Amino acid sequence: MARYTGYKRPRNTKKALRELFHYMGYHKWLLLIVAALVCVSTGVSVAGTYLLKPVINEFILPGDISGLVHALTGMAIMYLCGALSTFGYNRLMVKTSQKVAADIRRDLFAHVQTLPLKYFDAHTHGELMSRFTNDVDTVQEALNNSFTMVIQSALTLAGTVVMLLILNVNMSFIVILFLCVMFFFIKWNGRRSKEYYGRQQAFLADINGFVEEMAAGQKVEKVFNHEEEDLKTFREKNEALRRASTKAQSYSGMMIPSIVSLSYVNYAVSACVGGLLAITGMMDLGSLAAYLVYVRQSAMPLNQFTQQVNFILSALAGAERIFEMMHEEPEADEGTVRLVRVFRKEDGSFAECPREDPGGHAYAWKDEEGRLTPLKGDVRFENVTFGYVPGKKVLDGISLYAKPGQKIAFVGSTGAGKTTIINLINRFYEIQGGRILYDGIDIRKIKKDDLRRSLAMVIQDTHLFTGTITDNIRYGNLSASEEEMTEAAKLANADSFIRRLPDGYQTMLYSDGSNLSQGQRQLLAIARAAVGHPPVLILDEATSSIDTRTERLIEKGMDAIMEGRTVFAIAHRLSTVRNSKAIMVLERGRIIERGDHEELLGQKGRYYQLYTGMYELE
Repeated sequence: MARYTGYKRPRNTKKALRELFHYMGYHKWLLLIVAALVCVSTGVSVAGTYLLKPVINEFILPGDISGLVHALTGMAIMYLCGALSTFGYNRLMVKTSQKVAADIRRDLFAHVQTLPLKYFDAHTHGELMSRFTNDVDTVQEALNNSFTMVIQSALTLAGTVVMLLILNVNMSFIVILFLCVMFFFIKWNGRRSKEYYGRQQAFLADINGFVEEMAAGQKVEKVFNHEEEDLKTFREKNEALRRASTKAQSYSGMMIPSIVSLSYVNYAVSACVGGLLAITGMMDLGSLAAYLVYVRQSAMPLNQFTQQVNFILSALAGAERIFEMMHEEPEADEGTVRLVRVFRKEDGSFAECPREDPGGHAYAWKDEEGRLTPLKGDVRFENVTFGYVPGKKVLDGISLYAKPGQKIAFVGSTGAGKTTIINLINRFYEIQGGRILYDGIDIRKIKKDDLRRSLAMVIQDTHLFTGTITDNIRYGNLSASEEEMTEAAKLANADSFIRRLPDGYQTMLYSDGSNLSQGQRQLLAIARAAVGHPPVLILDEATSSIDTRTERLIEKGMDAIMEGRTVFAIAHRLSTVRNSKAIMVLERGRIIERGDHEELLGQKGRYYQLYTGMYELE
């Protein structure tokens, strides 16, 4: 039997149920077969008990052995049908619940892929993962266990009450009275256990967060000799969890014993009254035997039904969280301009390739009217204003340009707006004022997938995926050939260390590439950017967390892939931006200085102070 685990109730039960039924509707024929088999199984169970009356009265008491054998054979066949029905609906329900869960996970993941970055900024990774794991698993388990159990319990309870009334109306009031007492006890107990289970979940989350924090901060804890104080805090949290769990388990644990005890009392009273009625001839022995069996089985359906309703409501709360995420607005994309592969004709004009040419890397923008604009990498900001939240500007009237092949660098304090600029080039966020032009086209007119396909990024926090080194490099261009992938690794100065690994390019990477050094991971990120042959390259503090020797190696790799490309670079180490065509010094969302390295030193301004050490980046 599934057990209530203390989840919160859904805020809108009808809506959550309606949306869950939508997914169940994909498999309605299977569910109808399951419901039919449940009805057969329950009908056999209820009817089989009633057959005790004719078997005892008509065959056992008269001593009709032949008739008894035929009756028992018929009952055996009937119970066999019930057993096969039970086996059938259990198997079908397992299959159906897994299909529904798979459908939900599929649609949830597909929708997550369309959400804007601001959604992920506002939600923790653990919170998002719980939708795919805890919530989907809860829904799947409820479908697997509770769907059939609720139908079976309801039918069994209704059938049992009807049969009791048929056998003896007067005695049935005794059972109905006890059932009412059980119902009110279950309702009271459920309310109390829900309260303490809610506390248990809250304390459990608190203690899990504390343990995770302490495990991650062991060095800091030991350096400051904070073990004793942390142990004291843990004991307090652990004791609060123990008290809440004890109460929750106490109320939950008394449910079945109390119901069983009441059913024993119910049975004893019914047996005494029934015995008196049988002695006085007011009730036959067969009816009494069947009646007492019904009395014994009357309490369990009520208990099961209440438990399953609690569990279903818990699952609906999980479903509500899943569907809330599915209803989040996807990333808007009103762009119509596409990126297409082109070739140059004899007259010097461009034409779209009928199919991709693996050997060429010429691209162009294609608008709705079919006009082609060669992809060059000319990026311009015109009086751009942006803020992550209303009323708070991060960029205030930014204007700049980067011609094809130029390297533009951004320096400034934390929060000055450097990373924001490159996020806007990718259209990770939408600007509130001004415009950004890419080869003379407003980027809002370019489809986001095509825009991002023309860009490549190398960021400080390199993220590598579980898979081989080849897989991770090819992530930058899934259609890249083996030769292109290897050439990109050579260009990034990564080929030499890759070949020294035991399995070379087939070396498996786990846990974000934890078996590689920080510098090696960064070189792979550069190779991943290079394999796509992007006309625009974005470097976001790509060397800030590595040593100077590795930095020089990475700079060689970056210099090689920057050749002939438009580059936007952010760096804390000013030595990495000295060769930039233009350096922009940002402060509080504005460009306060611009020029090349020598020009900015000659201005004796903020850049000069940064370079000479008179002023440090915050």
